[in-house]
Amino acid sequence: MVELGCTVDGNMNEANFSEPLPWIGLYIAAASLACAIASAADIIYGIRSQKFWFPSKFCRINATSLTILAVAIKLSIDLNTPMPRRADQLTKLSSGVLICTLMGNSMPSLGVMVNTELFTNMIALGIIVMTAIADICIQIGTGVIYLYLEEHAFTMFFMLILLVLLSFSALTVPTTKRHLETKYKKKYEMAVEECSNDTDCEVETNLKNDITKFWMMAHTSSPQFVMGRSVICTAASVFCLLSAATLTESMLRSYLMPWSIKFCSGESDYKWSTILILITQTMAIGVGTIAPAVRWFAAINFRCPTTGKTYSSREFKVERYWTEFLVEMKECPLFTIRIRSRSWRKFAHDAKFTFLNVCIGMQIGIVLVSKVIRFLMSSILSFSKRFIKLIMLKLNISYDSGADPQPSSKPDLSRFVLHLEGETALVELMMKESCDATNHWLQKGRKKQPKHLIQLLEKSSDGLQGIQEFDSDLVESLDSEEPPNCWALPVVTLTAIALAIPNISCGLKQQLKSSVHEGLILVKRIEKNMDKEGDLPNIIKAAYIVWQGVDLYHNWLDIDLDKSPSQAETAKETLEGLADAAKERYMKFKIRYMNECLKEIPSNWPVKVLAANSMYRISQTILHYYERSNNKTSDRLYEAVTIMIADILGACLTNIQRIILRKCLSSSVETREESVRDAVFLMGETETILKLLHQKAIPTLTPEEKAHIDEWRSFYKRNNAV
Repeated sequence: MVELGCTVDGNMNEANFSEPLPWIGLYIAAASLACAIASAADIIYGIRSQKFWFPSKFCRINATSLTILAVAIKLSIDLNTPMPRRADQLTKLSSGVLICTLMGNSMPSLGVMVNTELFTNMIALGIIVMTAIADICIQIGTGVIYLYLEEHAFTMFFMLILLVLLSFSALTVPTTKRHLETKYKKKYEMAVEECSNDTDCEVETNLKNDITKFWMMAHTSSPQFVMGRSVICTAASVFCLLSAATLTESMLRSYLMPWSIKFCSGESDYKWSTILILITQTMAIGVGTIAPAVRWFAAINFRCPTTGKTYSSREFKVERYWTEFLVEMKECPLFTIRIRSRSWRKFAHDAKFTFLNVCIGMQIGIVLVSKVIRFLMSSILSFSKRFIKLIMLKLNISYDSGADPQPSSKPDLSRFVLHLEGETALVELMMKESCDATNHWLQKGRKKQPKHLIQLLEKSSDGLQGIQEFDSDLVESLDSEEPPNCWALPVVTLTAIALAIPNISCGLKQQLKSSVHEGLILVKRIEKNMDKEGDLPNIIKAAYIVWQGVDLYHNWLDIDLDKSPSQAETAKETLEGLADAAKERYMKFKIRYMNECLKEIPSNWPVKVLAANSMYRISQTILHYYERSNNKTSDRLYEAVTIMIADILGACLTNIQRIILRKCLSSSVETREESVRDAVFLMGETETILKLLHQKAIPTLTPEEKAHIDEWRSFYKRNNAV
């Protein structure tokens, strides 16, 4: 029985106060492990995406990561718990190094934040960093931290420097976004104009060239990439590596030279959890240092003079965009502050002017120091390369500098590389990496081509005539008004009819289901982008609800398609049974939802009413076709329905090219790179489909008309009437 409150003599019962601490330590270790997992996920994502500058997709500066960080560094801000052992003192140090690691690792994520997010997240990060520094200083003064004092001093210095670097980098984000967005729009217009003038190549070749240009622009103007290649990010990577080296030195000295350090006796209240925390935080620091190290090495390797580039005074010029935001703030009057006294208004204006001048000076100093650090590191690397080359020449070993002697066969798209002032030397490198990334995503898309769908589309007719045959005007309507058609619902209804036709092998039916499933994935993307007015969401919803039953349970609504309706034995009886069942369910659903249906326009009818109406009209149309046919067999009917499905899917997929191009501009600057990447992947995924449809005699329709199935049907009606 645990005694709570006061003891018999009236004193506070403190015996059990420290019992939960090992479990709290387990909680801290879990938070540290989450940091390690996020950093590892960024590395895996960067490798898979061919982005070897490792964008911060998971390890970001946001509310979630800052909360996890605050939990993970609890030991460094615990002011009064005794930490006598070696692992205890190292854990105090590793918590501070973890802050440095996560700041350096997540710096590119500043680029994807809007202004309000930047302000609030940097304030929150500043509170965490300053609190940690203050608490570490208190613990050094009280003796809770009694070892590795120099290492703690270095770590606090690195924390403060990294906070300053991140804060002043955040000030450039709005400016760089504005400049690059303006450049993107101009380059986009130039690319579109070149695309319209280039008529010598096939449609697929033109589209691939267009996509390469758009990817080049989107990738090089990506806010994360802009932040990741900046000189301040390179400097931040250096301090991140130095903090990790500080922890490494302390651990090596502790375990390899234990006689040089004297530890106190006793045991921490955190007990066994301290070792676990040290292990997980060491893992997080080790994994989190990989991305900054690669960014740093890539930056100095490219700037290395041995690559044929020499430094000049322009390398140390501070570009205008670094201070543009602060200059604009300095010139902005203080109308928002309501001060009646003229002298106090003058004082506020002068104070703001002085403060921003100091900030501008600090920004210029930070950029210059960062450039000096990059220059020194590049010089060291250059000297190392020359030294290695000299040694290898002395040993008669051939030296490969890594340069490619063969001229590049890639197109020159340097005019579509979006770069900031002072980044002209990076154009060649960014162009090469962007072209490689385009080919990478095209190849990935080609590996995911819908093979079953392609086989189905090969059966489509010239001109895609089946799009006018699936629904006849001769069929008597069940209502005075008819809902409009979407692309998906006729495909789903026709597939349900085909699966219900008797005497067809299970293999053919399974092949059709696989083909339609692949087709509907693309159809859904097209309808999502093309239904601007939002007239068809309920009809589209009906299609996919019905398809779920057809695909998973082989049911249309509550009818088992494995067993022909009303136990029909012939194709005619099957069609009649489906039409009667659809009419019956239409009337039942209409009566059930009578009040709602009478008030709603047809496109907003309930899902089951729309599905039943579609099944009735299409099954009646196919029944009329079957009765007029000379060859009244199940195989012939199944083939005809399959061709109708292929024609509708083919007509819908003619909009893919428009969807791909739309993805290149219709997104914000923060998400544009991902949107264009999806467009490149979609291009590779549908490359064979585009070539196949190009061979069909597609009717001449405007892009707006191609987007709607009813416009195709109207076109055929006009042509048939002539």
